Amino acid sequence: MATLKTTSLNRRNHSSATSRAAAGIHPPVSKLIPEQSFMQMLHLEQRRTERSGRPFLLILISGEGLQDNLDKTPDGGVIASVSACIRETDVFGWYEQPSTLGLLMTEIGDASTNVIEAIVSKISIVLQRSLSAEAYCRVALIVRVFPNESEDKVFSVDQSKRGAAFLIDRGLKRVIDIVGSLIALIVLSPIFIVIAILVKCTSKGPIFYCKKRLGQYGKEFSFYKFRTMLVNNDVNIHRDFIARLIAGTADAKQNDGLYKLKNDPRITRIGRFLRRSSLDELPQFFNVLLNDMSLVGPRPPLPYEYEKYSTWHKRRVLELKPGITGLWQVEARSLTTFDEMVRIDIRYAKVRNIWLDLKIMLQTPAVMFFGRGAC
Repeated sequence: MATLKTTSLNRRNHSSATSRAAAGIHPPVSKLIPEQSFMQMLHLEQRRTERSGRPFLLILISGEGLQDNLDKTPDGGVIASVSACIRETDVFGWYEQPSTLGLLMTEIGDASTNVIEAIVSKISIVLQRSLSAEAYCRVALIVRVFPNESEDKVFSVDQSKRGAAFLIDRGLKRVIDIVGSLIALIVLSPIFIVIAILVKCTSKGPIFYCKKRLGQYGKEFSFYKFRTMLVNNDVNIHRDFIARLIAGTADAKQNDGLYKLKNDPRITRIGRFLRRSSLDELPQFFNVLLNDMSLVGPRPPLPYEYEKYSTWHKRRVLELKPGITGLWQVEARSLTTFDEMVRIDIRYAKVRNIWLDLKIMLQTPAVMFFGRGAC
């Protein structure tokens, strides 16, 4: 994981910890928070920060054989010594047992980077005193700050423990994706041929449109559609509209909050019909077979769209694999605001299960046929 740009802590936040250290008060080893509890607290703090904008600091202490040296002398052991250096409100526990400890510091404020460096230096000194020279040489400190607009993907995955039920559900979803996309490609092959002929005969250019989109965890992939636009069109028309739509400005709202532009001058005659019926999306079954997408999930954004996202918007990209259809598409399609679309995607991520996916897939053909909310 890439190290994020650090901010700083307020020195006053550590006054109580300094007093405890001076008094020789060290929390017992049992105070170390278990991995699952620590990851849940980290996950909740991330969600709070996404809304409030107030950053938090995460320091990871990793090293081979770290668990074997937690309660060894000469200076009270790693746990007691580190605990004496931090605030009572900070969270200290296992980030990844038995190799990595995590220190979660909330409400870090806007102090200088030098203060952060001083804190890390202080923890380094504590570790040096608490570990043997050989063990200390194998220890690494990694500092993360969230949110960081350039590299906050490090916190994108909910690291809570996933059990057998999660693995079975994920495997079953992939099986459904493969079987469903294969069946769709076979059954719809005559429609593919007709659309390909119409696209080729009505405008110059390739049959398929291929553009980079962002999948789960921000991974780029080639996204396939039937071409609905004229070649060599001005991408800035859509780029500017997306920026206004995400920002929620007045002119974007006058377009009824539609994700796609109304009366887009770049669209061909057959392209307008394909978009309204969503038939231009059919080649995405190939993306499903390639494991870039799922049958059901959030719509994959363009890179320049993702750049405009607020931190909480990015959850719709980072938490789930993108899909051909989804809860937003069947509930609201384009007849909603951008923020509401993101909320629907996040709601789907929380309640997603195989039965909900099947329900969405069954509702999708009717939405395509009536063209509700399309443009």
